[in-house]
Amino acid sequence: MARLADRLRANLLSTLTGEPDGRPYWVDKIESGSDQGFFAPGSATWTVHGGIPTMVAGIRALLMQTLHPGAMAGVHDHSRFREDALGRLAGTVQWLTIVTFGDTHLAREETARVARFHERVRGTYLDKTGVERPYAANDPELLSWVHIVFADAFLGCHELWGKPIPGGPDAYVREWAIAAELLGIPDPPRSEAELQAQLHAFNRTGVLHHDERVEAAVSFIRNPPLKRSMMPAYRIMFAAAVKSIPAEYRRVLGLKATRLPAIWATGVLLGSLRMLLGGSAPAEEAARARLARIASAHPLPSA
Repeated sequence: MARLADRLRANLLSTLTGEPDGRPYWVDKIESGSDQGFFAPGSATWTVHGGIPTMVAGIRALLMQTLHPGAMAGVHDHSRFREDALGRLAGTVQWLTIVTFGDTHLAREETARVARFHERVRGTYLDKTGVERPYAANDPELLSWVHIVFADAFLGCHELWGKPIPGGPDAYVREWAIAAELLGIPDPPRSEAELQAQLHAFNRTGVLHHDERVEAAVSFIRNPPLKRSMMPAYRIMFAAAVKSIPAEYRRVLGLKATRLPAIWATGVLLGSLRMLLGGSAPAEEAARARLARIASAHPLPSA
């Protein structure tokens, strides 16, 4: 049983990070930073992004992103998601983790890397009326859409399966607006109400729609190229991710919520994975080591 657990843990960590030992090279950069970073232990952002529900939140965020034809065109025209889906996942995990746990210099450096990649992602797409429109990954509208569905997915999944958020949902949305500002997103939401209002605004304008590209992307997300041993757990999490999406967006995606108790089953599964992985993630441990080093170098004066 111990060997099986070790093998499952290794498979899971290597899938999320792209590294066999589950510790990417950039974790060392997190540890060697020189300041606290944009977020700190006990923050809403550390709580949400360091929690096990992120595994389901990632699925939900990817599904929601497909609904904007500009975002979908960028993925279709420029992404290597079919050839290297796990590599693309590792790249997304890298940005999220560094901005969350790194110091301010590293977070800005990583965001600049993402922005440089986005500069190459541009083209045209047909909207739902058949009109050809230009897109660019660094367009404020597309960046805003990705940020909103990301925050909505991570917040929604954490509220279902995570521990209480310090300061509540508003604190998470307000804190994570810093990441939006680093990317150049104008007027990001700063409360849960603003987050939902901006999400619904995209739906009301009629931008979101379902087409063959959405069908292909959803099919791929439903059946990603994971190891066979991981697929049973993934199917449970996929069903829960779909069920957690509000009905109005499930309809546009063309997905139906299962009648099975996927939310409960995923809670049990995530609890088991939490025990399997044990402790904090390597990036969080690296961040704590950095903060301890800084504190020891600059101790508070005694009373």
